[in-house]
Amino acid sequence: MSSHDGNGAGAGTPTDAAPTARRSLWMRLYHGETNFDFVGRRRLWFAISGALVLVGVLAFVVRGGFNLGIDFEGGVVWQVPAGDATVPEVRDELAPFGLAGSTITELSSDEGRSIRVEAEPIDAATTDEVTDTLAELTGASFDDVDLSEVGPSWGREISDKAVRALVVFLVLVTIYITLRFEWKMALPTLVALFHDILITAGFYAVTQIEVTPATVIALLTILGYSIYDGVVVFDKVDENTRLVSSTGGLSYGGMVNVSLNQALMRSLNTTITALLPVGALLVIGSWIMGAAVLEEFAIALLVGLAAGAYSSLFIASPLLAVLKEREPRYREIKRRVEARGTEPETVAAAISAGISGSPTGATRPRPAGREPVGASVSASDRLIPPRPRKKSRPRGTRR
Repeated sequence: MSSHDGNGAGAGTPTDAAPTARRSLWMRLYHGETNFDFVGRRRLWFAISGALVLVGVLAFVVRGGFNLGIDFEGGVVWQVPAGDATVPEVRDELAPFGLAGSTITELSSDEGRSIRVEAEPIDAATTDEVTDTLAELTGASFDDVDLSEVGPSWGREISDKAVRALVVFLVLVTIYITLRFEWKMALPTLVALFHDILITAGFYAVTQIEVTPATVIALLTILGYSIYDGVVVFDKVDENTRLVSSTGGLSYGGMVNVSLNQALMRSLNTTITALLPVGALLVIGSWIMGAAVLEEFAIALLVGLAAGAYSSLFIASPLLAVLKEREPRYREIKRRVEARGTEPETVAAAISAGISGSPTGATRPRPAGREPVGASVSASDRLIPPRPRKKSRPRGTRR
């Protein structure tokens, strides 16, 4: 007995859709079956980013800038074996010298614990008194106290080189993406990069975590990750651009939604793979082993990587859709699609059908005149079917 009804619909069709509906969000992400409206809610994403940037700017103004480390402002550094002394005890002992607000950290190494004090420049007499106080408190000798004076010139040199490197990086990125894709993809990429920089800088302005040369290095590293994640998404968008004209049921914004949902798991995998070692660096290297430099580097990377993953999906791609739909061709397609009112169904069908599931991601328009006369074509029917195989001719027969 046939399992098909009179309309030719398979009896198993509802049961095929049921497992998909019951799948968890993680499984739908893994199989590329999500249907998030990234482009349609772009105003919300832009507003969230604008609010975060505004908070960072206000914090920068109210708190008088960043908490710059000694490498940028200059000062005096003492490092002494800790003995039985603790950070609060050292802070209390240094309060009479006006150094209670100095940066005091406890460091751990194979040689044991040590106390590091970073203070603003002070006169030579006060420096000697602080050295004596630290030696007496920790039980170390005067010669065991490592004293160094740092000038601000090195920090300024690092900053100048970082700015020059940033400018060169942005120019090269713009040229590459323009040649690889187009300039309308390069512009959202630059906006996303500045977004990541401002979000990370705002985090440091709000928290007043010390900004060190390691922070600057991490900031430049963030840009590379952000570009990579953006190129992954734009590559899928570029691959699916043909759907705008071939299916007849998708605007450029709808195609971007399809592409983002298809590339979402890959983008998340990229970010998670990058965050895991950075998190290990922060927990093991800094909190367990006490390497303060690793903490400065890892915190900046964590914030920047999270901002980069967000910007590639919620800032760069929706902004690209806005720019492209101002072109006459895509504006007219969007007008026709909106008049039909079937784009949400077409987007869902395109995602579930996995249009770009083949190795090449190629799609082909349906040959004209193949539909039965008078037949209605639904949004899902507009999706491109596979090319039928040619029937093989028996061997030994003549044409």
